[in-house]
Amino acid sequence: MFALRLLSLLFIAAPRPLGKESGRACEQRSEKERESQQRPAKEREGHLLFQRGDLLEVPRTLFTHFGIYLGGGRVAHLIPDILPVFSKDQWKIGQMVTNGRLILGVLVKCASVRVDSVEDFAYGSQILVNRMDQAISRPPLGGEEVARRAEQLRGSVRYSLLWYNCEHYVMYCRYGTLVSFQTSQFCRTVRRMFLSRRLAKVTAVLGATLLVCFRTASACALLPAITLPFIIWMAS
Repeated sequence: MFALRLLSLLFIAAPRPLGKESGRACEQRSEKERESQQRPAKEREGHLLFQRGDLLEVPRTLFTHFGIYLGGGRVAHLIPDILPVFSKDQWKIGQMVTNGRLILGVLVKCASVRVDSVEDFAYGSQILVNRMDQAISRPPLGGEEVARRAEQLRGSVRYSLLWYNCEHYVMYCRYGTLVSFQTSQFCRTVRRMFLSRRLAKVTAVLGATLLVCFRTASACALLPAITLPFIIWMAS
């Protein structure tokens, strides 16, 4: 009898702690599975950290692209696009704008204010939020007003690389002013390159050299040789 009781204790009572351990192991495995399932979802829903009316920036190779966050993972932004000139297919137009469509849109000055997902807007780049708040003296408008302006301007627009680009659009929506720091920097660079006193002197010497080489002193030759260096000198 004693032997039977001993065997019953070994084979019946022993599984209890094993059951607890296996239960704990199952709970740990299930927690890890839930975490692994939730982690990609959190990464996909990282845009939920943005607030409606936020100004989003995406640094690119040669420029920075701007947009206004509307909520629900949607971004309104102005982007050059050639496709609406040749097609009325809204499904094709609604697809992500490729580099070819963008460059041709810049050349023909055709763009549109459209709404895309955060992922399509970012195009794989890092997103910066509301950096312009420190760069401009005007306080930002309320988030709802910013988003309302961004949504009202949806549709086709005339594009200008210097006078109305994606930065002008978001600056108007968020601050109520049409300004582009990228354009200002570009104009300053061009001015330093082409409107310098050194270039004016070089142009004057080159004009005089051409007059001597071609042995001409007609008004048609003298006028540009004198006027062009003078204009560059005064504008420098």
